[in-house]
Amino acid sequence: MEARNMSSNSTIREERPLRERIADNPQPATLWLAGFLLLIAVEFGALSGMIMSFPWAALMDKLPFLKPVAAPFATLGDALANLPTLLSREIFDNTGWQSPQGGWKGTFLGLSPAIVWTIRVTLIYAYSLVFLYWIWRGYLTFRKHYRYADWTPRDDMVNRFRGHTWGLFGFVIVFMFVVMAIFAPALGTTTVERNIKNPYSYEVNYLNKDTGQVEKVNIGDANAGSTSEGPSGNVAPMTYDDYGRWHPFGTLPLGSDMFTFMVHGARVSMFIGVTAILVSGLIATAFALLTAYYKGLVDLGAVIIGDSIMSIPRLLFLILLSYVLADTWIARIYNGGFLLALLFAGTGWPYLWRAVRGPAFQVSEQEWIDAARSFGQSPVTTMKKHMAPYILGYLLVYSSMTLGGIIIGVAGLSFLGLGINAPTPEWGRAVSMGQGYVAGPSWHISFIPGVLIVLVVTAFNALGDGIRDAVDPQSETGEDAGAEVAATGGGA
Repeated sequence: MEARNMSSNSTIREERPLRERIADNPQPATLWLAGFLLLIAVEFGALSGMIMSFPWAALMDKLPFLKPVAAPFATLGDALANLPTLLSREIFDNTGWQSPQGGWKGTFLGLSPAIVWTIRVTLIYAYSLVFLYWIWRGYLTFRKHYRYADWTPRDDMVNRFRGHTWGLFGFVIVFMFVVMAIFAPALGTTTVERNIKNPYSYEVNYLNKDTGQVEKVNIGDANAGSTSEGPSGNVAPMTYDDYGRWHPFGTLPLGSDMFTFMVHGARVSMFIGVTAILVSGLIATAFALLTAYYKGLVDLGAVIIGDSIMSIPRLLFLILLSYVLADTWIARIYNGGFLLALLFAGTGWPYLWRAVRGPAFQVSEQEWIDAARSFGQSPVTTMKKHMAPYILGYLLVYSSMTLGGIIIGVAGLSFLGLGINAPTPEWGRAVSMGQGYVAGPSWHISFIPGVLIVLVVTAFNALGDGIRDAVDPQSETGEDAGAEVAATGGGA
């Protein structure tokens, strides 16, 4: 026993920080880092566009106390905005016109817009898969060259998740959704500015089949001639309109491209969902740690506050607040998206708190917590170092399930004309616009976004199931708790 203890102590003394281990064997880490930087470099423009999509300027203008936090990100986005992007619309241009001789002009390599768009979408998702694989290679590099232990419980978690079919299905769909949101400007057949927000400020060339000549037309007028309104006019999915523009999902009732609307709507939904989860997760974690550490009156106060919020019909409360706050300055930040994120966070944190409160109480009863107290460690340090890591896994599970609820909640509010201000793309608004055409030729307007909403919400729940079973395969209560959080996550 004494020899084993000495060996264990010797092992602990020999452990060094990761940077020192990398310094001893830099080649694997250097090769991985070089590949990672190369992948980042070729898509700087797209990544910076994602950074700039956040309303930094509006936040700094309306909330001056956030300027120290927001200003660096805004500056970074401006600095990256002009950097090159390999998989861009400028390189793989699909906005050309058909010549009288039958070929295409202005497109990438003279190919048809449909083929150019397909190439661009395929390359974007191929790039994303390579990036994901390289992240996985980084983990394997760390495990093989820089980790002391041959095995850790995390290895079993990863292996269990890799064998979880339902969880992998959720991961694949969520991955595709995230890629759609990040690369929305490059994936769309056109831009939101040209096709949806300000179409009368731009023109497009097209072949007039009646005259046989290439002519120019205002995009707003072209949209008016490409509407999908049932028998009176329809541009179906995977077809061209009369102006030579390719529409993978068809057009909307106003004639704008539906696929462009959908990919940018994914970015809006992801922004609201991630922001709401981050805010509500921070609140839920803080309350869980405080109530588990201090118990007594602190726990009672948190229970009263949380139960009071949970007792309010959430959907009705969200509708009321969205309507009351619709004309305020906060509703103009990100076209209402920031307000929705705060509303979902403010009304949703009690559900996350309830989900992690039990695990927090469990860890608070462990011997190492009492030992930390007896050694005079501060409560903040004890909660941060010894309690928070234990509940973060549970928080990740329930957060992934709640994200799906938030997405369907945002879609429901947009369907009712609340939350996101028009003409900002949002999936629920597309369902609303097409509800009168479901049984006719323009069925695609409501059907496609409806299917995508169901698919993405199901995927987030499936991903949460997979993470839960990977983290705690013996859990019998996690499924019920996760189902409760998912059901109430969006208030829908």
